[in-house]
Amino acid sequence: MRNLFYSWRFCTLGREQYYECMNKVFSNNLDSLRHVNALIAVFVAGFSLFPIFYERDIGKAAVYFTVAFVALLLFWVSNYMMQKADIKNRYIYILSVLFYANILLFGIYLSVWSNPDDLASIFYCFLICTLLLFVNSPVYSLCITLCTLAIFIVSTIIVKNIEVWAFDVINSLISGIMSLYFSWQIAKLRLGNELSTSKLEDERNRYYNQSTIDELTQLRNRRDFMQTFQRYLVNYRSTDDWLCIAIADIDFFKNYNDHYGHPRGDDCLRLIGGVLNSLKESLGVYSARVGGEEFALLWFEKDTSHIKNVVSYLTELIYELKISHEKSKASPYVTLSIGIYVERCGSHNDVQTLYDLTDKALYTAKGSGRNCAIVKGSEIKQYKIDPSNPGNV
Repeated sequence: MRNLFYSWRFCTLGREQYYECMNKVFSNNLDSLRHVNALIAVFVAGFSLFPIFYERDIGKAAVYFTVAFVALLLFWVSNYMMQKADIKNRYIYILSVLFYANILLFGIYLSVWSNPDDLASIFYCFLICTLLLFVNSPVYSLCITLCTLAIFIVSTIIVKNIEVWAFDVINSLISGIMSLYFSWQIAKLRLGNELSTSKLEDERNRYYNQSTIDELTQLRNRRDFMQTFQRYLVNYRSTDDWLCIAIADIDFFKNYNDHYGHPRGDDCLRLIGGVLNSLKESLGVYSARVGGEEFALLWFEKDTSHIKNVVSYLTELIYELKISHEKSKASPYVTLSIGIYVERCGSHNDVQTLYDLTDKALYTAKGSGRNCAIVKGSEIKQYKIDPSNPGNV
């Protein structure tokens, strides 16, 4: 944190972390641009009436109207860009450069060209205030300040006499240094807050994952399963008709552990967990480890006949692992017994009731010889999925 607050280059934090924080903070500039340009457009347009009615200076009024029009245009563009999901930073940079050019050149006009005999106090205020409105990188603020000061000094030398422009040049340099210093202090504070927020969010996510992910299999644990189960009961798409709940159990896993040892048993669980994890991306099936060798699955179906496709695909993946199981009475390789309960979306059954019904389907599968799946439901007839030849499923 000390490096973030006291280093301009953030070398010790790394460029990636600096740019990540800067991008998050800089994206807020678009909303600031929208509000500031709206205020400037109204304010300058109102003041343009004074040159028309009191000074009778149409040229000066035209400059005021031009500044107000550019500010209004920038407001429209900013408002339009905020409606987009993905906003490129380079577009925000372009809008901010146009904003600075519009305001700072207007300040130069008021302080130099329209009032050549007075000190450029308006320009000093504009220079300091405009750089404080947004969060920019040090290099960006430095470039804006140097370009503006160069235009101002050249204009001052051309228009004003030496007694006036000498003071203006000195005062403008002091104002430039002040604006850079204060804008950088604001940027450091905003970046520091962003980094702190990011670290807190990372810590929160880390602790959340630790509390919801099974360390061995990297599947979600029973706690997360119950929360997700409740959410699935309430939130479902209008295109989904059926909620499928499955509980899978590794056949004769106690025999596997006794014969091969617990380290091999852990390896087996990891492999099974990897297969179940892959179902989320391929079939949209949520998987969790809810017991020692017991796993739970959740997914939606439009047609109950598609359940067989999910079970067949899972069975085939498990078979392709070819995990030897000499002590299994169901197969020479590790297999699963699966109980599935199907309920229509929007039913009034609670989580525990549906879980118990699914568990009963699992026991039916175990009683039917294992290495199979039993599908039950309140509105469907019970049937069995038996991969008698897994290689050809």
